[in-house]
Amino acid sequence: MQVKNINFWLAALLALGIDQGTKFWVVAKLPLGETVPLWPGVFHLTHVTNRGAAFSLFAEAGVNFLPWVSVGVSLVIALYALLGPRLKPWEAVGYGLILGGAVGNGVDRVLTGAVVDFLDARIIQFAVFNVADVAINLGVACLLWASLRWEKT
Repeated sequence: MQVKNINFWLAALLALGIDQGTKFWVVAKLPLGETVPLWPGVFHLTHVTNRGAAFSLFAEAGVNFLPWVSVGVSLVIALYALLGPRLKPWEAVGYGLILGGAVGNGVDRVLTGAVVDFLDARIIQFAVFNVADVAINLGVACLLWASLRWEKT
């Protein structure tokens, strides 16, 4: 039996595994609120949690609907890969990375009510983020790339 959209599933599992592994390591080794400069003033590891969405949006909303959003998005993407057409390679990787990131942050939200963030790019004064966030953004970039170029399936 051949698995349809294998690149999708591999990208999703890789993104989820790296995300959860790095978060497990950060929680085990870096106390909440602590920062470790890897390149002082440029890039730090800073252990924080985020109860909201990107950039802490909806963090003070009271009713936490974000776990349900993560679950819903994850189900829709997984069903599309299972039941939809055979995806082009870059589409498969893009959707897989988005699924892996959504599930990674969704796991945090469901289990603890907050997402573990730790990547702190201080040189650009950006919000602290995590591997799931990187995977989602890389996934969107892959989808944009796929839409801009012709690819054999």
